[in-house]
Amino acid sequence: MSNLSRGKYAQFISDRSGQAFPYTEMVIEWNGARVHTSEFEAKHPQLDPKPTTADGQGLRNARPQTFTLASGGGGGIAVDLTLPAPFSFSSEGMVPDNGSIINSKREGHISLGNVEITGAVTVTTYAVTVANPGSGNKYYIDAAQQATLNFTKTNIYKFDQSDSTNGGGGTHPLRFSTTSDGTHSGGTEYTTGVVTSGTPGQPGAYVQITVDASAPSTLYYYCSNHSGMGGQINIS
Repeated sequence: MSNLSRGKYAQFISDRSGQAFPYTEMVIEWNGARVHTSEFEAKHPQLDPKPTTADGQGLRNARPQTFTLASGGGGGIAVDLTLPAPFSFSSEGMVPDNGSIINSKREGHISLGNVEITGAVTVTTYAVTVANPGSGNKYYIDAAQQATLNFTKTNIYKFDQSDSTNGGGGTHPLRFSTTSDGTHSGGTEYTTGVVTSGTPGQPGAYVQITVDASAPSTLYYYCSNHSGMGGQINIS
């Protein structure tokens, strides 16, 4: 078999440009293409990324937080919670299971005394309007003229006075008293647990009362500006 020629006079067609170049000046790229030295392109680093690892999260020499139960004025947390049956808490102090272990469970022991759980508080809203049935302006509670209302102690009652009739012929601020017709009959305004907001007849105006546990058995709602408009509230 004869030897191959050295190709010193030969021409080679570049795989990139299609141009003829001296055979001896051709080189092979990383992708196997044979190109002239003037056309050579090295492999881009993104085509051969180096292996990577996830960033470390834990500390090599971490010092975990520890709690010590208070004794004689030491800086711990002392908690004791007493609840009626069926609620109960363990009387044991609650501290880290193992203070030498990172992220171990931490709990507190807090002293709050007795906790009383009562029934749910309800909020009742009444729509208040004002009209003249022929004997002067009167309050209408949910469309009922001078309705007699029944309240329960500790519950909340809201009188919505945003209707425009509450501002007709002078405003009609609804108030409470232990005396029928309130201040118009020599009584005084009852204000325990009462909150007022806005101007009667304007959007958002209301009067709200949280009936106190010591409230009287009877209250009266009345207009602080005009007599004879209100009604009675029975409280139980």
